Amino acid sequence: MDSRERVFLTLNHKEPDRVPIDYWATSEITSGLLKKFGFSTKEELLKFFNVDFRYIDGPEYVGPELTTRKDGSKEDHFGVPRRSVAYGDGSKAGVYSEVTEYPLQHAASIDEVESYSKWPKAEWFDYEPVREQARQAKERGKVVVFMGDRLNRCAQLKPAMYVRGVDQVLMDTILNPDIVKAVFDRITDFYAEYARLTLEAAGGNIDIFFTGDDFGTQTNTFLPMQTWRNLLRDGFKRFIDVGHEYGCKVAHHTCGSVISLLPEFIECGLDIVNPLQPEVETMDFSKIKQEFGDSISFHGGISIQKTMPYGDKEEIINEVKDRKIKLAPNGGYIFCTAHNLQVDTSLEKIEILFDAYKEFGRYQ
Repeated sequence: MDSRERVFLTLNHKEPDRVPIDYWATSEITSGLLKKFGFSTKEELLKFFNVDFRYIDGPEYVGPELTTRKDGSKEDHFGVPRRSVAYGDGSKAGVYSEVTEYPLQHAASIDEVESYSKWPKAEWFDYEPVREQARQAKERGKVVVFMGDRLNRCAQLKPAMYVRGVDQVLMDTILNPDIVKAVFDRITDFYAEYARLTLEAAGGNIDIFFTGDDFGTQTNTFLPMQTWRNLLRDGFKRFIDVGHEYGCKVAHHTCGSVISLLPEFIECGLDIVNPLQPEVETMDFSKIKQEFGDSISFHGGISIQKTMPYGDKEEIINEVKDRKIKLAPNGGYIFCTAHNLQVDTSLEKIEILFDAYKEFGRYQ
């Protein structure tokens, strides 16, 4: 059975030969694995690990030159300045991008939001490269996914927090709902058109459209249910509708305790939810499968907070077995970590993980 047949059977809630496998890791981890196994390309690594998915890069930014500020921070396409921050050392070193200022933090009216001069435009991107990216990925016989990078993924809440600030957005939902709704609307309008042009350029060769917006904390949702419905539901559904219009299954990444939102996700037509973060409250895999497994598929569930960095071989294997037993019956489950594998996880443990996927993921 090839990857495409395997994944589509799974997403139709049927059992293929084995649980499909996906790979999420930081660039530092990928580089380390390439060196460890002597591979020259990521494609070789994905084949070695029996990964069923291929993520395309997506459109290329060709808009106005992004501003570099005097302090060295560089604005992204939303006008949000960021600087690179290094962490760790040796084999556990990495780099991430840190926001240095929230450009709309002090906006006090809808007019100030609307008049912000750095709202991005969909025409700032070249979509033509998507056509060849998607074609090549599909020719490999894999399931083609468009997700975008971490700073340009179809979302509402997270970009709003970058533009306006985390604290301010959360206060806005109570004190200034009209202002924060105007922010969400501008972001949604941009991403909906960006997604539409991306999927159109792919010519039918993208199978899964992956959005991403963190709606949860370790203990609950960021926003009360009714607030989520009032401010975010329409945009969330709008992204799903765009994906379905172009024949894609639609997946959504949200960290945190979001089980209470699953009925909303299903009503909006979401096909796949990621990552089922195992450490958060209410993450009872058996119960989730029983209540929602006929209506939505699950992707993820392997701990990068505890098991992968701190567990031993037996604990990693047992976690894979547990997810297979609780989430995989009748299809509807894809093996993957709950987020990108980080540099605090040894390369040897990652090899154990993918060996366990292969050994214990079979249905028969």
